[in-house]
Amino acid sequence: MKKTFKKIIVIIITWQAKIVLSKYKPKIIAITGSVGKTSTKDAIFVVLSKFKNVRKSEKSFNSEIGLPLTILGLPNGWDDPFIWFENIMHGFYLMLRKQPYPEYLVLEIGVGKPGDIKNNVIPWLKPDVVIVTRFPDKPVHVEFFGSVEKIIEEKSSLVSALKKDGILILNHDDEKVYALHQKSKYRTVSYGMHNNATYHSIYPTYLYSSRGNIKIPSGINFKLEYEGNTFPVMLPNILGVHNIGQAAAAIACARELGCDLLESINAVSEYVTPPGRLSLVEGINNSVIIDDTYNSSPVAMSAAILVLKEIEGKRKIAVIGDMLELGKFTEDEHYLVGENIYGVADILIVVGPRAKTVAEGALEKGFKIKNVYSFDSSKTAAKFLEGIVEEGDIILVKGSQGVRLERAVEAIMEDKKHKRTLLCRQDKEWLNR
Repeated sequence: MKKTFKKIIVIIITWQAKIVLSKYKPKIIAITGSVGKTSTKDAIFVVLSKFKNVRKSEKSFNSEIGLPLTILGLPNGWDDPFIWFENIMHGFYLMLRKQPYPEYLVLEIGVGKPGDIKNNVIPWLKPDVVIVTRFPDKPVHVEFFGSVEKIIEEKSSLVSALKKDGILILNHDDEKVYALHQKSKYRTVSYGMHNNATYHSIYPTYLYSSRGNIKIPSGINFKLEYEGNTFPVMLPNILGVHNIGQAAAAIACARELGCDLLESINAVSEYVTPPGRLSLVEGINNSVIIDDTYNSSPVAMSAAILVLKEIEGKRKIAVIGDMLELGKFTEDEHYLVGENIYGVADILIVVGPRAKTVAEGALEKGFKIKNVYSFDSSKTAAKFLEGIVEEGDIILVKGSQGVRLERAVEAIMEDKKHKRTLLCRQDKEWLNR
């Protein structure tokens, strides 16, 4: 019954979304890739909203339901038929009566299964700008696609949906992504640390602040080279050199749409990563949490471990949960994470049955067994963490959505009163699961 109900809802709201796009004719910015879609979307929204009336996909709305909901400006009704009835009525109202509507839509386009873009997006969505962030060199959702190549093919197909005068913006640091320019008939620019990138990022540097006698990470800055000029870019409250790419993509997008470059650079300094995506959270006992609990994949896990390695800290604790949907690659990829965490973290805590292989990889690499702990659930791991966190600790917490490691972050965060805004998955529907 639920599947039938969902299919009917999707048909209705997608039909409404098509008519709304035809009526209001907003400029559409579509973002795809396997890593960094949500962060790039949010960074673009921060910058572009300084110049234009903009709406973005909320809470990783990138499904067959989420895309039309964003276009219609409506919430997810989940399993509540009354909310869906109200949504549909609002959609009709938007179709029939002229209403204020955004000039720009910033849409995150993801895939969960084959055909999500080719069959469900391309036939009706015609973007003015397509941004491709990064393709996997390791499996993401491969359980449903069978191979990395098929995932790349599905995501790459979004480029063909561009309008004739559209703009293609590519991550120059990813060879597979940048290779799309060879087949492109559209205006194409690139961003990244590659020397030939149109918007070239150089000299990334971590920023630190003092809390008592403890030095804690507080952001990152870099320089942007464009058309022979160099500009400083500040990103307070942002961690990870790879997040520079999201900022550069946002600046590139705004500039290509005619916005002032200096104003765009100033605007991007207000960008803060969404909850659970390498977010900086103050921890108990004057510690710092790197909250990366929104989701996980081998590519994203490698990036998170690199952040933990790069930043300075008194003692480093890695809390690593299962990575899901890896199919036949599950064991090898978890073992590799364990090998990579050796020499980076002082204490390793693994959560979930698959993550036990992370512990095996770390131990065989040389991690001291007395500093490795294994738990079956986020709740038991949370209780343990509460008892070991010390002043000056840097704690990386990362795992796939199903492991629910935001519970571990909640246990050791200082400001629990604001957990709804600081943590991911705080909606009632998630909290009841």
